[in-house]
Amino acid sequence: MISVHRAGDRFEGGDAAAGIASRHAFSFGAFYDPDNLRFGPILACNEERLAPGAGFEEHPHSHTEIVTWVVEGELTHRDSAGHATVVRAGDVQHLSAASGVRHIERNDGESPLTFLQMWLAPLEPGGEPSYTTVPGIADSTPYALPEAGAMLHVRRLAEGERAAVPDAPRVYVHAVRGTIRIGAEELGAGDAARVTGETGLELVAADAAEALVWELGH
Repeated sequence: MISVHRAGDRFEGGDAAAGIASRHAFSFGAFYDPDNLRFGPILACNEERLAPGAGFEEHPHSHTEIVTWVVEGELTHRDSAGHATVVRAGDVQHLSAASGVRHIERNDGESPLTFLQMWLAPLEPGGEPSYTTVPGIADSTPYALPEAGAMLHVRRLAEGERAAVPDAPRVYVHAVRGTIRIGAEELGAGDAARVTGETGLELVAADAAEALVWELGH
């Protein structure tokens, strides 16, 4: 089964006065839909837009695997474990909150910032927090999240190019830019497909496209 969720149907949140615009694919914060709580281990897929100088002040997380993908601009990250980095387009950032961590996320640049943040539930709670950044991850290089039983595949496709979709119990595909087809469905930028129990699928780029593909073990 392929269930398509359009960018325009996401719940709009954030704080316009503070320069923050958020769009949520799953129940999040004040937005609650009992039929849209998660997909496998994925708890959230938030599109965040921060104006220059805007950001999220120090706040806590625990028992969550947080993966961030910058679409444009630069994200400044600082956390209570002593990490301070600037995350740019093409970098994979992974914060394993484990037993608890606090962090700050800001747009300290001069240009608007857009990033995706995806939260996954760990297989086991607790443990020590950890932080990883993979700068400029190459196309089709998988990034493993064994803590959540998941694998992230970044796909950048030229017009007409094809890429196999993993044969997994569940797959979550988010179109970052461009237009892609999966099965009989077409995804534009910001659209997502939740795939359950399918095999032999391909992504086909209608034009130059970028997609994040989550291979989920449960």
